[in-house]
Amino acid sequence: MKFIKICSRLLLFVLLSFAAVSCNTGEGSGGTGSIEGTVYMVLHPDDNYNLDTDTVLAAKEDVFLVYGTQQFYGDDAETDHTGFYRFDYLRPGTYTVYAYSSLANGERQAVAQTVEVKRGQTTTVPDIYIHDGKAYGTSIVKGCVWAYYIDKNGNVISQGWAYGQRMYIQRQGEDFACDDVRVGLDGVFAFQKLSPGVYTVFTFGEDEDEVPNVVSKNISVTETDQIFWFPDTFKVNLNP
Repeated sequence: MKFIKICSRLLLFVLLSFAAVSCNTGEGSGGTGSIEGTVYMVLHPDDNYNLDTDTVLAAKEDVFLVYGTQQFYGDDAETDHTGFYRFDYLRPGTYTVYAYSSLANGERQAVAQTVEVKRGQTTTVPDIYIHDGKAYGTSIVKGCVWAYYIDKNGNVISQGWAYGQRMYIQRQGEDFACDDVRVGLDGVFAFQKLSPGVYTVFTFGEDEDEVPNVVSKNISVTETDQIFWFPDTFKVNLNP
């Protein structure tokens, strides 16, 4: 009799366990649904003064899957050589898929898409575009420099674009310039990889006695992945 009671209790426990599993309708593994999609990589190369980008298939990138409203991913996968990934055996519900962009300073930013999964069906996630490259998450400041070449009496003897003139940039609140560049043949200079902030760009001219003087202008970089032009040309006096 005691043996029969033990078997009955064991059978009841098994039945309750199956019932609990069958009633579990939340997001997670153990279902018949699937998720698949493609990840693309947007490349932001360095030394590209027009901020042009190149988009390629993101091979061997980690993709993460979040079940419902959980705070941590429940599964992960790696894209193949075509940027394709897939998650199988999912229960119906809401899922979030994400991959990481990489900023120039090493910080990572998640790019996510959320979809609904139905029983026995494959759900295609909208394409995910992640970003990488030294110029990503930064901006460029450009300007023009015009030179007046003067003699010892202060008279202008010639003028033109200030090719080769050295320009400096300094973030306001800092003590020293953070970068310097040369003016090109077209009179244009450019500072790359700038984060948002207020900057002072300056150069050195000369008076008729060859005494250096500073020519400077301020500019605000208000967002990333943009080109900010000085609206006015820098004008400097130089001794030939």
